Amino acid sequence: MAQRVNRSSLGLYLLGMVALPKMTSARVSVISSGKTARRRRWTRRLPLLGLGLVVFASGCTATSSSQSLVPPLTGADGSQGEMASGIQILALLTALAFIPAMLMMASSFTRIVIVLSFIRNALGVPQTPPNPVLLGLALFLSIFVMAPVWQGINSASLQPYLNKQITQDEALQRGVEPMRDFMLRQTREKDLSLFIYLAKLPRPKNESEVPTHVLIPAFVISEIKTAFQMGFLILVPFLIIDMVVSSTLMSMGMVMLPPAVISLPFKVLLFVLVDGWHLVIRSVMVSFA
Repeated sequence: MAQRVNRSSLGLYLLGMVALPKMTSARVSVISSGKTARRRRWTRRLPLLGLGLVVFASGCTATSSSQSLVPPLTGADGSQGEMASGIQILALLTALAFIPAMLMMASSFTRIVIVLSFIRNALGVPQTPPNPVLLGLALFLSIFVMAPVWQGINSASLQPYLNKQITQDEALQRGVEPMRDFMLRQTREKDLSLFIYLAKLPRPKNESEVPTHVLIPAFVISEIKTAFQMGFLILVPFLIIDMVVSSTLMSMGMVMLPPAVISLPFKVLLFVLVDGWHLVIRSVMVSFA
């Protein structure tokens, strides 16, 4: 080990002896106008430069060859497990990247957050409640709705796998079933038929024959459609208030006053009097029953 270090250090020292005069040669060249002197100096340094490169390369080669003598990682049966463990880590990281999308798209989060956004736009206050509050409310409502599904996954898949009662493949298969049941209850048959047709699959005889990669996009567009239907019902009362206020202002000749400024307090007052948050959240929760 000491011999390899000495070789590398000697090589770096020789290279430094060549490079150091190079750094000062720029300052000398300003004073001396002859290019012939510089050529002669570099001609004398070329052998020293070659010697330094050879010594340094030999030290690096010795170091790399010593590192190659380290035995690779092996599994319990003596076989090399570096490739298998690397693939497993890559698959795990890829799965972790898809977890947020799965939580949003394969749960009740999509419908809830769209409906809450419609409420904010219907009131005419696009920044109230702010986005963190709206997303936090949608997240906790989604946890409330999906709690029975996650409990089913825990009891049917996670706990038996942790207790080493089932294999990993069987645990994954059991864990998908509660999610599929939830999505199938909320998916329209028309949307499901669309993606089965686009995938060019035969007509399934029962729900178990529907592939998961076909079920998820059908569930997402069904959730978006349901959220827009609920959003339309939310917009209608506030639209009536806007029409009444604008007609009143027109009849009074106050055409220069924006109707949105006058209708905003009335919309907020109506929403508070009818306990709008209670009604909307109750309607959203009941829609998942």
